[in-house]
Amino acid sequence: MNQTNDTITKEMFIDCRPEILFSFFTDPEKMVRWMGRHILLEPKIGGKYRIDVNGSDIAMGEYKEIIPNEKIVMTWGWEKSKVVPPGTSTLEFRLTPKDKGTVLLLTHYDLPVEEIASHTQGWMHYTARLQTLAEGGDPGVDPWSVTAMH
Repeated sequence: MNQTNDTITKEMFIDCRPEILFSFFTDPEKMVRWMGRHILLEPKIGGKYRIDVNGSDIAMGEYKEIIPNEKIVMTWGWEKSKVVPPGTSTLEFRLTPKDKGTVLLLTHYDLPVEEIASHTQGWMHYTARLQTLAEGGDPGVDPWSVTAMH
């Protein structure tokens, strides 16, 4: 890590089994309920993903490591972005069983310092929606799905 990049880390307990939580990262029909308007996923090493967040902000990248029900590592970036283009940062989700639920550890590496605040806000927003959904609730329509961010 150099002086212009930084890392976001977020850890939370989600009251569902790891295999259920894992499916919300690998099944586009489940993912779109907590993040984005349209999702394309190829959840395999070297597979691509594309998350259309709101019609103008589109996250893209490639899967680098997948351990079913335990870990997903993928590159991350924004289509047409000069600050965080696809492939310039790395996103890792670790799922650890605890009691009857799962500890989710999200780590987003190699983000430009000026992007830390907005990405932290984004991950707070989306992990809250994920938690509600994975625990059997309905997060409702995502208000961010109609608002451009970048």
